[in-house]
Amino acid sequence: MKKSKALTSRRSEIQNIYQCYSSSSGGNTLAASALLRFLHMEQMEAAANQETAEGLIDRYEIEETAKENRTMTFEGFYRYMESKDCRVFDQIHTSVYQDMDQPLCHYFISSSHNTYLTGDQLVGKSTLDAYVSALRRGCRCLEIDCWDGPGAEPVVYHGHTLTSKILFKDVIATVEQHAFEVSPYPVILSLENHCTPTQQDVMAHYLTSILGEKLLATSLDFTTQPGQLPSPNELKYKILIKNKKLSPQSEPETEDRRRRERDSEDRRERDSEDRRERDSEDRRERDSEGEDSEEEDDDDDDEDEEEEPNLKTKHHSKLKRSGKKKKKAAVVAETLSNLVVYTKSVKFHSFGHAREHQQYYENTSLGEKKAHKLVKTSAPDFVQHNMGFITRIYPAGSRTLSSNYNPQEFWNVGSQLVALNFQSLGLPMDLNNGRFQDNGGCGYVLKPFFLRAKQWGFNPNGYRHNLKPAHLLLKVISGSNLPVPRSGKALDPFVRVEIHSVHSDSCRRHTDTVRHNSLSPRWDSAMNFTISVPDLSLIRFTVRDQTGLTSEFVGQYTLPFTSMKKGYRWVPLLSREGYSLDPASLFIFIWYS
Repeated sequence: MKKSKALTSRRSEIQNIYQCYSSSSGGNTLAASALLRFLHMEQMEAAANQETAEGLIDRYEIEETAKENRTMTFEGFYRYMESKDCRVFDQIHTSVYQDMDQPLCHYFISSSHNTYLTGDQLVGKSTLDAYVSALRRGCRCLEIDCWDGPGAEPVVYHGHTLTSKILFKDVIATVEQHAFEVSPYPVILSLENHCTPTQQDVMAHYLTSILGEKLLATSLDFTTQPGQLPSPNELKYKILIKNKKLSPQSEPETEDRRRRERDSEDRRERDSEDRRERDSEDRRERDSEGEDSEEEDDDDDDEDEEEEPNLKTKHHSKLKRSGKKKKKAAVVAETLSNLVVYTKSVKFHSFGHAREHQQYYENTSLGEKKAHKLVKTSAPDFVQHNMGFITRIYPAGSRTLSSNYNPQEFWNVGSQLVALNFQSLGLPMDLNNGRFQDNGGCGYVLKPFFLRAKQWGFNPNGYRHNLKPAHLLLKVISGSNLPVPRSGKALDPFVRVEIHSVHSDSCRRHTDTVRHNSLSPRWDSAMNFTISVPDLSLIRFTVRDQTGLTSEFVGQYTLPFTSMKKGYRWVPLLSREGYSLDPASLFIFIWYS
């Protein structure tokens, strides 16, 4: 943080803390022993010792005499309180610290929808920079909408709109160049494939020739657990293709597949009455889960794909509901099909159907409306499904302005690829950025144990979760150097604290408004929360300017509850676009048990 802040903000509140501990050490400076007491009593740094305290003195004290005497002046203490050591976000979590040897389906994976767009879905611009930006923000699942282009060159754009077009080969070259700049963990290319087989052959050629050894084109020789998806560690520096696939000759784990096929034949030979009862149950479940919803396509592609009349198609599914036309699926070229290994796109029918038929390397995509219905009606089944299979959620086709849904409800059921329009600002992307700054910003966050343990039976819609709740005391003390609007008028700021979690935990509280003070507003506002599912919860701090009956956004910061440090901490503020507003910040006190 900038030293100039020491001259203008938060001196009195920090000075009170300093005097409390310096007076106990019998002088006007803070002895190393008193600093250690502060670290233990206030900052809850249980592992801190005398060496820790002296290290802080060496790092932040600027007066040589004090440094030689192993003491800290107020200026040194202030510099420490404004440093990353006192930031609200746990610095351990700025590096990869989680177990990266679990199957891919055990992670939340940062995912983008319509990655190529920088604006809306009607006339917005398609750019290569959008892919670079997403990758540099830790995104690990990119969407590529592929269409036949002139001169046998596939193009990427939002089909049947006025959005501009870019070449598929340029997108792949951009991904190859930037895929692993900020994270070594696998990138998934989710293809929304509208191309004819001829141009799909061209796509396959570019994928293999441009990506080279980075492309995962064959199954691994071994995995940690045969019959499960490989782990992020096993797929380091690999790019996976998510697309439909021709059946079954190219599937991974061939011997395992043969065994399952033999088992399947045995099951088919069992009592036919049991089979009819099971099929009947599946039909009832599909009805309750809203299968084949009229307003949504539950395929890998956008919701309006099934309305496209000009795709070459073939009859694909033997499943159909009474009174409905048989669905068609786009033809997949063998060259492209062969590049699909662990991320084969299949249609979602029902959770019962998935339990019987879906393989570990197959994944489904659900539009937000259908996914929302499933969360409301079948949340425990949704949780169980996501323990073994990857599910992608994507925004409704009606969001032509590229707005986003709230991703929290889909994380609550363990959905891995909760895809958002990265170019759109606001709460959903704030939550996404907050979620994925965890674990070093690598784009993979290990799901909580109750979303991985089948025996747990977690239901996010319930009110009792059999988990240890967290009792949170949060005191918003003051603000510093809040950005002044263009008018130059001083703000009338207040702070809103939001909990984003399961429904029973989600809430928000706010401080009073401080009049005409952008430089150093003081609130001293204490808030208490009980959070029943802390491992899923995000905390969002928002500063707003009261303007009559409404308020205007000033800045925000979002982080996982599990990444929040106890004690006196500062909260950096970010702009609506996600950029740092340094030196703007909040000063808070946190305690939870």
